[in-house]
Amino acid sequence: MVQTRSFLRQIAARAVGHLLALTARFITAVRADWRGIEPIAKQRVYFANHVSNADMPMIWTVLPRSMRKQTRPVAAADYWLKNKLRAFVGPEVFNCVLIDRRRETRTEDPMQKILEALDEGSSLIIFPEGKRNMTEAPLLPFRAGLYNIGRSRPHVDLVPTWVANLNEIMPKGEVIPIPLICTVTFGRPIHVEEGEEKDAFLGRAAQALFELSPGDVDPGP
Repeated sequence: MVQTRSFLRQIAARAVGHLLALTARFITAVRADWRGIEPIAKQRVYFANHVSNADMPMIWTVLPRSMRKQTRPVAAADYWLKNKLRAFVGPEVFNCVLIDRRRETRTEDPMQKILEALDEGSSLIIFPEGKRNMTEAPLLPFRAGLYNIGRSRPHVDLVPTWVANLNEIMPKGEVIPIPLICTVTFGRPIHVEEGEEKDAFLGRAAQALFELSPGDVDPGP
């Protein structure tokens, strides 16, 4: 009986994932723009800007199905385990690597979980800003995680990934998406260079990501 239920949940997860991908494409006409990189089955960490809760599904949706199966978003456990629906969609549909953001009470090292997922052969989707960017700046300062990943697993490509127009599609506080074309742009991979310091790398990574943004994005002061 337990095996039957597990099998049925797997079937349901695949069906829901397919439905979510179709829905995203219908509402947003989301498309991928591959610049300096090809959509091939190679282990990667896609690091992206973060302005909407729909960022991760958009990136996941535009990946070819064969790549999508091997790509796991890194996401907050407190968000995806908040109710039964999210607890099904996050872990089972998206196969998220769930990270506990509560420093005071967590019992697992988030970076260790991320590295274990990489060592198992998965690609990852991460948001190095650490939270949604609700400011006028194009990007928030990057946290150290991307640097630590690149230094610990130097063979893995770190791919800048810019999601455009989602803040207009899903404005804060809105429930019904506004139909609008969304583009996910994948840039040339980067790596932590020999002897490169954290701040220098994070600045370079942020610049590589920002360079993929539309021309109407203000770089700020």
